[in-house]
Amino acid sequence: MSAFDRPVDTDSSGPGFSGHGDGSVAEYPRPPRREFKARGSFVTRCEACQLPVMNCLCPYQVKAESHAQVWLLTHPLEHFKPTNTGRLIRDVLTTTQVFTWYRMAPDACLLALLEDPRYAPFLIFPDDQADYADRVVGLEAVEEAKSQARIPVFIILDGTWRQARRMFRRSVYLDKLPILPLHTERETRYRLRKPASKAHLCTAEVAIELLRQGGDIAAADRLDDYFDVFNDSYAASRLHHKIDPPTAAMRRLSAQRDVALTEE
Repeated sequence: MSAFDRPVDTDSSGPGFSGHGDGSVAEYPRPPRREFKARGSFVTRCEACQLPVMNCLCPYQVKAESHAQVWLLTHPLEHFKPTNTGRLIRDVLTTTQVFTWYRMAPDACLLALLEDPRYAPFLIFPDDQADYADRVVGLEAVEEAKSQARIPVFIILDGTWRQARRMFRRSVYLDKLPILPLHTERETRYRLRKPASKAHLCTAEVAIELLRQGGDIAAADRLDDYFDVFNDSYAASRLHHKIDPPTAAMRRLSAQRDVALTEE
């Protein structure tokens, strides 16, 4: 018998028991459990951007066009994190596609798109292991795809570094894709999660650098500003602080949004 299976002492008069003259024991009714409240659950959030209303991101959403596309293969847990930055890419680049990662049941739409000759997909992953060195390509492969009138696609594994490595190793349907590593001097400006290294960029930052290196400068700059607004707004909201006056990135996006509205 383990310590967790010891018999109840019927003479106990300790907390939680009420002794009766006949030796029986009556257990006090337990108090009702308090309703579970996740951290931040009391905050009133915008239904569209999920940021606290005081620092809503919606006024700064400005669309951009790019030659390359971004497809996100997102770990299931990332969908529930308001700090996830993959959704910022979809807010700015209208061609962005988001697929949920499943090891044994890959998305049928993703599989079909991978076979579509219109696209030239590249799996974004570090080139730090010898067992897939034969699949590694450089930016010249992106330019070659453009010269063939194909659409370059950056497939980003959207999750933590540990999740991304697991997704990479356990996704047989990605094994034939060329691997494009991101080489950049950029250090992360993401402040909502603590990275293991400043060289570890968040998902939005990876997309920004890929777009910039691939020649989509205007789209990269717009997404970079949007990322900064998200980063600053979320951090300020944690302190219950409203950003005022607007930051430089906010002013640039507001001006671009005004221009876009007048052109509609």
